[in-house]
Amino acid sequence: MTPFLESHQTFFAQIAGFFIVEDRVLRTGGGLISKYEVENLWETAVIKMCSVLEDQFSRMQTANHLLLIKDYVSLLGVTLRRYGYLVDPLLDVLSKHRDKYHELLLSDCRKLIGEAVSADGFEQMLMKKEYEYSRDVLSFQIQTSDITPAFPYIAPFSSTVPDCCRLVKSFIEDSVSFMSYGGQLDFHDVVKKYLDRLLGEVLDEALLNIVKSNVHGVSQAMQVAANMVVLERACDFFFRHAAQLSGIPLRITEIKRSKFPLTSARDAAESMLSGLLKTKVNGFMSLTENINWMADEAPPNGNEYVNEVIIYLETLVSTAQQILPVQVLQRVLQEVLSHISEKILGILAGDLVKRFSINAVMGIDVDIQLLESFAENQSNLFTDVESNQLKSGLVESRQLINLLLSNQPENFLNPVIRERSYNALDYKKVVTIAEKLKDPSDRYFGSFGGRGAKVNTKKKSLDALIKRLKEAH
Repeated sequence: MTPFLESHQTFFAQIAGFFIVEDRVLRTGGGLISKYEVENLWETAVIKMCSVLEDQFSRMQTANHLLLIKDYVSLLGVTLRRYGYLVDPLLDVLSKHRDKYHELLLSDCRKLIGEAVSADGFEQMLMKKEYEYSRDVLSFQIQTSDITPAFPYIAPFSSTVPDCCRLVKSFIEDSVSFMSYGGQLDFHDVVKKYLDRLLGEVLDEALLNIVKSNVHGVSQAMQVAANMVVLERACDFFFRHAAQLSGIPLRITEIKRSKFPLTSARDAAESMLSGLLKTKVNGFMSLTENINWMADEAPPNGNEYVNEVIIYLETLVSTAQQILPVQVLQRVLQEVLSHISEKILGILAGDLVKRFSINAVMGIDVDIQLLESFAENQSNLFTDVESNQLKSGLVESRQLINLLLSNQPENFLNPVIRERSYNALDYKKVVTIAEKLKDPSDRYFGSFGGRGAKVNTKKKSLDALIKRLKEAH
């Protein structure tokens, strides 16, 4: 009448003891008991044990309870197999319930991971002692250097990282523990299958929900984005750890290596951070309302808005490099510069700007030069390739201005030249914007002599380009 969870150890121990004695009697009893009788007894006992296990496992709703029972069933199987008893039916019951066990384990982890990420304040962790560094960093191989830092040490991640790492590591060890019964060796694929689900479904979903609901402000968004980079290193450790516990050579895990499973959360974090920065930049871009689109002279130092934007970006970089990994900072800055480029084109193509002069175009050219210089000045943070990628965020506005200032705008129609010099431009935007370029009057350009004729020629070339583009499309 005792609940099975409390009595299973005695239950299996008594059965094991009984059949060990029966085996000894069979070997020493001089024919008092036959082998056939012992086999019949064992067959009856196995049927009864399998029935009990099926019934108990079907009603259990806690992963740890299944693991406890499994341990004793496995112990009974290993013990009695040495005495020649057939234990495969018992092990088949364990195999039959491995999916249920892992589903319960996933459910437990979903709750614990949700609680861990919800409790995070998104502030960098302070580690005062070496044991804290060993516990929260070295245990999951997420360090970036083999040199132990000086303490107190400010980690580049918040509490979400070590808290979730502990839960994932425990999940792996519990999964391996359940699968290692009956002496079977080839269970790595099962462990990896459920590890993929834990990371790709449970952890990714929990982080994604936090990004959407609990992250407020640029600093928190930066911290979450920084956490993702650390978790990427942690995921490499998780797959190695699962392989090692499963007895699989690491070189095989490299061949079967999964892609980063937290891509949805990572992309959402970086998208949120980029969105917050773009919103801030939009405030400075509103200063384009002060631009004199029909100016008599081009502003030599750029327009007001661009100076404000660059001050903000420089301040941002100074702060962000203390939190964000370089690769994330580069991607986010490129997104922001691309946004600025799109805003410039949007302003020129929009309804608020009816006409503009070549001097206004030259002013925008200076603005873009200043933004390009900002990108180039980040070479102390980024590699040459990353700096070029950063600068490429401005490619659309740069190509448009180059086209408007070109002495041969009709080259836009040449497929080879267009692919090389204007491949980021959409012909509809080109037509819309180019049509707004003011045709210089004799009065306006009369005092400039040849310059007026040169600009007038440029306008005629643009008019010809617009006409041919409309005919082609």
